[in-house]
Amino acid sequence: MSELPGIALDDWRAQSQALHFRGHTIRYWTAGDTQAQPLLLIHGFPSASWDWHRLWATLAERYRVIACDMLGFGYSAKPRGHAYSLLEQADLQQELLAHIGERRPVHVLAHDYGDSVAQELIARHQEGQLQLASCVFLNGGLFPETHHPVRVQKLLLGPLGPLIGPLFSRRKLAQSFARIFGPHTQASEAELDALWQLVAYNNGPAVMHRLIRYMPERRQQRQRWVTAMQATTLPMRVIDGAFDPISGAHMVARYRELIADADTVLLDGIGHYPQLEAPAEVLEHYLQFRDARSSHA
Repeated sequence: MSELPGIALDDWRAQSQALHFRGHTIRYWTAGDTQAQPLLLIHGFPSASWDWHRLWATLAERYRVIACDMLGFGYSAKPRGHAYSLLEQADLQQELLAHIGERRPVHVLAHDYGDSVAQELIARHQEGQLQLASCVFLNGGLFPETHHPVRVQKLLLGPLGPLIGPLFSRRKLAQSFARIFGPHTQASEAELDALWQLVAYNNGPAVMHRLIRYMPERRQQRQRWVTAMQATTLPMRVIDGAFDPISGAHMVARYRELIADADTVLLDGIGHYPQLEAPAEVLEHYLQFRDARSSHA
């Protein structure tokens, strides 16, 4: 799929460290020079921080990269009966930064569900609760009115959600991903195996109907988050796979309507997971964004 080799899942897992957050074990990763500028990577639903594996080494050459599997995802704890919340996931990101002793303004690169966590961090930045340095969004539901969930997400959110989640399988994951990846950048069988391992770990399908509550939570927080994005002077960019039926070109069009001087990049033919489908392009546009601001500074 890519000229960037990435990191095998078992090797990725072996590099993880543990953080205890509100009684739950969270797996996290760091790489790069601790003196380099901190870059926080925030993954999407239903996957995990391994999503960044093709970008990881190159980013670590320049920055101090930091990522965790959020509560309910990947190799982190997936407590049953937990009221999962985007706000709590933002608390987790702040706790992770405190845990590793990172007190400088942080750059953020986020995807999908992680975009909503990043929006909450921007709101907190505006309120003086933490300091960010920039934020780049990959495909995600920045505006509830442009978010087009796939069928399984709608089913998980409905009354049958507790029954649908445990029935989720590798085959269903592959079917869903086939629809949301670009036509020429489909996930390989090996990638699907790895992504399914991350979902299935610790009986993840059993909590998917609880994690999916992020969709109504996005609607509840819309005004707070969009207002913060409109008010902030924080440098922001959207790098978006245009083909994505969930949050592709139509979401970027809305972003341009709502955000002044919108900085957006559309990747033609690329779907919902640009960091897996077109990692070299994502890196190019991300590093260009960072380098342009460094030269201004």
